[in-house]
Amino acid sequence: MKRNLILMGTNDFVVPVFDALSNSHNVLAVYTRAPKPVGRKQIMTKSPVHIWAESKNIPVHTSIKEFENTGAEYIVVMSYGVMLKQDVLDSAKCINIHPSSLPKYRGPSPIRSAILNGDDNMDVCLMEMVLDMDAGDVLLRKNIKIDENDTNEMVEKKASFAAIDVLDEYFANPDKYTPMPQVGTPTITRKFTGDDEIINWNDDAKKIHNLVRALGAGRTKINGIDVKILETKIKDGKLEIVKIQPAGKKPMDWKSFVNGLRGAEIEFGK
Repeated sequence: MKRNLILMGTNDFVVPVFDALSNSHNVLAVYTRAPKPVGRKQIMTKSPVHIWAESKNIPVHTSIKEFENTGAEYIVVMSYGVMLKQDVLDSAKCINIHPSSLPKYRGPSPIRSAILNGDDNMDVCLMEMVLDMDAGDVLLRKNIKIDENDTNEMVEKKASFAAIDVLDEYFANPDKYTPMPQVGTPTITRKFTGDDEIINWNDDAKKIHNLVRALGAGRTKINGIDVKILETKIKDGKLEIVKIQPAGKKPMDWKSFVNGLRGAEIEFGK
């Protein structure tokens, strides 16, 4: 049965989920983040969801202040980044996809936090929305594995596929699912900054590996050179650097970087 939906979201990994919904249901409108300046030239750039919605000729709104329910039965929210007020919550059944084992990792960075903490699995939850952040009753959960070398991008893709399955299952028979209160002490995530990428070489290999794959890069100095470590792996309990990017240069493999040092002893963090 086709449902009338309003979709709210912003990031890349939301697009496959919204695209799947648009193929099975009637999407009346999309709400997403307003265009923002990106890069050195500060070019105004639309969100991935904005670009997708325009490609599908779906009306796009970039401010929740413009909200008007034009006949939606459901509002589906995923990685939107805006707290909904009560008038929006009252206008239709509001459901949210959140990629974490709720109440663990509420807030803006659940996947990065799970990887950073070395978790080997997580739930993708479908929950009812309330005024409090990520605190609603859970309708459905689907568990996904986090492998040792999975990056944030890889886990996002897994979460997208799981979200599609969860929403398909739910919309096939919404009345089947009983909302279940979240049980346990909530943990709240935060947005990460460049300072979080700085490597502490006193940390063990696993912790440094988790930092790189969670945040996309670890920043440090090697022989006085500012570098970003882009990819690592663990072998026999030791950290191996796979890909690195010296400041002002293109990414390269570790062997090429070492060859450029011309036999100098490698000093990490100096």
